[in-house]
Amino acid sequence: MAFELPPLPYAQDALEPVMSAKTLEFHYGKHHKTYVDTLNKLTDGTPLAAKSLIEVIRETAKDDSKATIFNNAAQVWNHTFFWNGMKPKGGGKPTGDIGARIDQAFGGYDKFATDFQTAATTQFGSGWAWLVLEAGSLKITKTPNAVDPLVTNQTPLLTCDVWEHAYYLDFQNRRPDFVKSFLENLVNWDFVAQNIAKA
Repeated sequence: MAFELPPLPYAQDALEPVMSAKTLEFHYGKHHKTYVDTLNKLTDGTPLAAKSLIEVIRETAKDDSKATIFNNAAQVWNHTFFWNGMKPKGGGKPTGDIGARIDQAFGGYDKFATDFQTAATTQFGSGWAWLVLEAGSLKITKTPNAVDPLVTNQTPLLTCDVWEHAYYLDFQNRRPDFVKSFLENLVNWDFVAQNIAKA
């Protein structure tokens, strides 16, 4: 198998009560795994099988004939990025350089949180809310379905999955409550800082 399901960076019940073990059992163990398995089937025996996940995403992003490959590859990457962007007892206002950068870009953490929640809750249907680096500046954006900032010349720093399966078992139709809880209790700001340092 060219592409693998990476292990979660914490125990399956580590994000409770915001994200239950049952949600992770389905979201990671079934949804994410299915994207990996499907991507391997679609690329088996093709030159794409020898490429990195990011290379596959960028090479198939604007090719309608490879939309299914793109969707599965991007969802594999998006989910791995999402898991790493969370940690037990995370969230809240960041300190240090990332805190200063958020203050500079958004006029304070509270404005950032409001803008991020707005992006996440106004993404119609399935998709993602992102904190990205664009031309050296922090920016909030949102994308539909599997689309991610890797194909728009932005550097992803943090994402929140707003597909219904990300929150429905725990929050039902209350997407705003899920996003608020994500920001207050789950965000791994160390991961965000690492992504800025690598940019």
